Amino acid sequence: MHSLTLDTSNRDQLASSIGGGRWVVACLCAAWCGTCGGYRAAFDALAARHPDKTFVWIDIEDQAEVVGDLDVDNFPTLLLQRGDTVAFFGPMLPDAGLADRLVQSQADLAPGELARLAASTEERRAWQRDCNLQTLLRQAG
Repeated sequence: MHSLTLDTSNRDQLASSIGGGRWVVACLCAAWCGTCGGYRAAFDALAARHPDKTFVWIDIEDQAEVVGDLDVDNFPTLLLQRGDTVAFFGPMLPDAGLADRLVQSQADLAPGELARLAASTEERRAWQRDCNLQTLLRQAG
């Protein structure tokens, strides 16, 4: 199982995964970024280890209408979301082991704990408001 590369033809598929309550792990990168190019194989391997989650590769330039307003400071940036709850948004070292631990630790949280953490800090509340991938897909049309 490989990650999905977001394009206009599969946006509805991704929105359905999020709407169905499935975990979505998105990597936001750029085609010109050498670090991202090297990380893609590790991200695909991570997807293979977690077949119960949807992994999506998003080129922030090709998909600017979806992610244009997100504050991507560095590559790769990961976004982890379950339903309408954004569990994590931020730059990540291109280390598959670190990403695997992050994905597993978030997926292990009970829904109530995930919701509590999502509202626990201003940064996390901003993620809910600004980084919800389902909302961004809907706004992009």
